[in-house]
Amino acid sequence: MPFTPRPLDDTGFGAIVDGDLTSAEAGPAVPALLQALHRHRLLIFPRQHLNHADLLAAARCFGTVDTGVDRRYAVGGFPGLTTISNIVEHGTHVGIYDGDDEEEWHADNSFKPQLTRATMLYSVITPEQGGQTRFADATRAYADLPADLKQRIEDLRAVHSIQHLGALQRQAGGGQSSAAAGTLAGDPEVEHPLVLQHPVTGTRSLLLGSMVIRHIAGLSDEESGALLADLLKHATRAQYVHTHRWSRGDLVIWDNLATLHTASPCDSSRHHRLLYRASVH
Repeated sequence: MPFTPRPLDDTGFGAIVDGDLTSAEAGPAVPALLQALHRHRLLIFPRQHLNHADLLAAARCFGTVDTGVDRRYAVGGFPGLTTISNIVEHGTHVGIYDGDDEEEWHADNSFKPQLTRATMLYSVITPEQGGQTRFADATRAYADLPADLKQRIEDLRAVHSIQHLGALQRQAGGGQSSAAAGTLAGDPEVEHPLVLQHPVTGTRSLLLGSMVIRHIAGLSDEESGALLADLLKHATRAQYVHTHRWSRGDLVIWDNLATLHTASPCDSSRHHRLLYRASVH
């Protein structure tokens, strides 16, 4: 059968899916692809050969493409497609890139009122060293929490802030901040539950962010910081994390309501990377 997922391991988190996403079979296979995404939370499609139109068509298999992207790095003529890269041309970054160090753990666009349902990345230029993407199974991490901790955090809400993210990026990056300089810099802070219930599967997961969450509503800064640090440390333990080493033509999509992710360090002076991203509601 086309698009049959092969689980990465016996935990159920992540699967490799063979099949050509440009094929005519992609249309009838959409329900199965959605089911696979919800079941495995992370899907890897190797050896794809996609142009910009193909990538957007593939994204539409999983939902409505989000066209409210950073205009500085939007791909012209293809609404919803964004360039991710460490390449600099004529002194300007050609895509979104926060630096050569490890990125913060996060769920995409958690600083917006409407959470992104899923995110897709397609690799065109792959570094020989570094630049891996790590994914954390926030669903299984929540399931493994002690019962008393689950009860403690059940109704808590966290404040997500693009301004807070920008300030921390400036501190870490010597005054540079992709977030603060972007088109979303004026967005107001928003609250989201610390524990998300998935609208399709009904499962619960942790919605965390090492730099985007300012604090937990109703808790002191000290108590909020300690709780967030403990939860993130738990959710990113080795048994919950899959590290994807990119190859050219890899397309990866993840359920943003059930996972966290981060980019690994990459020396941009020696190794270039270029990916295209699409997100869906």
